Amino acid sequence: MRDILRWAVYVAPKMNSALARFGADWLGWDAQAGRARKGLEVAGLPAPRETLTEPPRRYGFHGTLKPPFVLAEGREPAALDAEITALAREFAPFDLPLAVGTLGDFLALVPARPVPELDHLARACVTWLDAFRAPPSPSEIARRRPDRLTESQRAHLETWGYPFVLSDFRFHLTLTGPLPEAERAATARALAPLIDEALARSCRVEDICLFGEDLNGNFHLLKRFPLAGAA
Repeated sequence: MRDILRWAVYVAPKMNSALARFGADWLGWDAQAGRARKGLEVAGLPAPRETLTEPPRRYGFHGTLKPPFVLAEGREPAALDAEITALAREFAPFDLPLAVGTLGDFLALVPARPVPELDHLARACVTWLDAFRAPPSPSEIARRRPDRLTESQRAHLETWGYPFVLSDFRFHLTLTGPLPEAERAATARALAPLIDEALARSCRVEDICLFGEDLNGNFHLLKRFPLAGAA
């Protein structure tokens, strides 16, 4: 296994699916294949695609369940693997309808309706696997700008190492970095035909994915864990 700086548990579209191809081509990084992509040429964008997608590119196309973390001292990747396997056995596959939306000032694919199964799965990933997370460093805490967080977000940051979990969780697959409103709208219009094609078939979450950050800062898909619980 390659050297891993940080680990994370994500939802990622099935390899070679229309959604996975779109995400990798749009961002320019295929985390599942572990290589850069030439990228899409999209007419009508308000800025070069490489500029719009620079912030999320290295993470790959994904939806976060357990945010990136450094492995705690004394914890081994094999034990993390076993724990994720056990967790995945407790949850059944479920449908996940997606639509274009905004989260703060960036563009993303978000659930088109409430999906309680997704919220339950994310909560389990955050809490169940937390013994494997090393505490964040003071610089990591400062980078989250705790003075700008709500009370609950600051509590999550202190307890779980990340502010946007549990009651503040909003699932999303990031499409851009921060953009002014007009640029977000223009990007959404330009991407609409491609996204409609990518979402033409219903999305279904059938597994959760362990990702790892390499020494260059790029995230790779390491393993898929099938959701094996009863519906």
